[in-house]
Formats: sequence, structure tokens, C-alpha cells
Amino acid sequence: MTDSRPATRYRFGVFEADAATGELRRQGILVKLGAQPFQVLCLLLERPGSLLTREEISRELWPDGTFVDYEHGVNSAINRIREALGDKAGSPRYIETLARRGYRFLAPVERIGANADAAPEPAQFIPAEPEILSRILASPEDLPKTSYSVVQTLFLLLQLMYVSFYIGALANLSEVQELLSMLPRTNVTFNALLITAAVMIPVRAFVLCAVLFHAPGAQQKLLRMWPLLLLLDELWSLSPFLLLHHINFGLALACTALLVYSPFAQRSLILMGAGKKC
Repeated sequence: MTDSRPATRYRFGVFEADAATGELRRQGILVKLGAQPFQVLCLLLERPGSLLTREEISRELWPDGTFVDYEHGVNSAINRIREALGDKAGSPRYIETLARRGYRFLAPVERIGANADAAPEPAQFIPAEPEILSRILASPEDLPKTSYSVVQTLFLLLQLMYVSFYIGALANLSEVQELLSMLPRTNVTFNALLITAAVMIPVRAFVLCAVLFHAPGAQQKLLRMWPLLLLLDELWSLSPFLLLHHINFGLALACTALLVYSPFAQRSLILMGAGKKC
């Protein structure tokens, strides 16, 4: 006998929406989406390939009719959904706008009933990025499938590389101060180097331990830390110039160019499974 009850979960592309919990996941990672946009997403998923009018969305979101400017409300909900899915109105993969009529969900949708097998392991949070960042940063579905050992090893080596930078700078302060003396505001720059190195040594120790010992929620914590690490890692990408007593300017510039990419490589490795149990 066929189960006629509505689906509680929907799968489409690399996403899964759970209507029971109000959660949207991308390859097991929780994507932030507000309650009303999620409600609209479920309406679209329930009728893939069919027109969902703006009036139908309005009646579902504001059944008592008290919300007057529903045009803005519907537009805002659709925009939030597109941000979460990494979709674009001009070249849609998921949500197509039908001018002056409504919207249509384009991708195939798999419905999973209430009696389906247990839900996937607890999700981890990754915030939806603004459109400009979504064009630059890799999403989980953009990344190749690579063996756990390779991902883990590369991530740990990058952390050890930074630790060696911090320790090397602190171990050669007189030489570093001499190099910095050619810059304006030498004391400010020198103190900034001291403070960031001293702060980042324990931060890197935390990252190393979290990944080595597969700490619960390690991926979530690392993704939340990433914006701070991005800022400081970009500053420390200039660290090869602290070695100008030992290398020439061209080599220092080449190493700096490589280090500028390092924070983005770390983020990709986190999304590829660094720190998870194999």
C-alpha cells in the first residue's frame, strides 16, 4: 500500500531539506535559512516543475491577510533561498522566475517519507555566503573526492608551516627588527608581529589538536574560525620578506604569492573532510 502522507524530507542535487526540523543541508552541512524562506522552499519542492504563484506563497506565509506589502516579502524570501542554494535569477539551476506569475522549481526532487531510514548524522553549520563570495569560494559540491589521508596530511602540514613561521620570527627578533626599521611606524609593525605570532601559536595548537584527535564538531569550529584565520594568514603571507637576509626579493615575492592562496586551500581541505573521522 502506497504511503500517501506528505514527504518529510526532500533531496535535490547536493541538498536535502527536512520539513520536520526546518533544516536545509548541503552534503550534510547545515545551511542557514530563515523559517519563512524555508517554508517557501518546501512549497516549491512539493510541486517541482509546476508554477507556484506569488499569491499562493502570500496566502501560505500570511494566511490572515495582515501583511500588506507581500510583494517585497515574497521577493525577500526567494532571494534568501537563492543565496542559500548558490542559485542565480539570471541563470537558475533550481528556482526559475516566471515574470508576473510566480516561480518554478527546476531540479528533480526525491521525496523521502516519514518512515524513511534514520536521518543523516548531525549537521554542521556553514553560513550562506553573499553572492560575491559564493563566486569566489568553493562549495562542497565543487571540490574533488580525495582520500581522507591526503586531505588530513595536507591540512596538518599547512598548520605546521604557520607554526614554524611564528616561532622563526620570534626566534630572530633582532634580525626582524632590523628589516622592519626601513618601514614607517616601525614600532607599530614590530608590535603587531609580536602580538599576532604570540596569539596564533596557541590558535594553531588548538587547530592541530582538534584535527588530530577528531574533536566533536571540529569542522564546524574550523569553519567559524576561518574568517579570522583568513585575515591573519593574509597578513602573514608577507612573512617571506622577513627572510631577506637569506633569500632575494624575487623568491620572497614568489613565496608570498603562494601563501596568499593558503587560507583558501585550508578552507577547501576542511570542507573535504579534514578533522573528520575516516
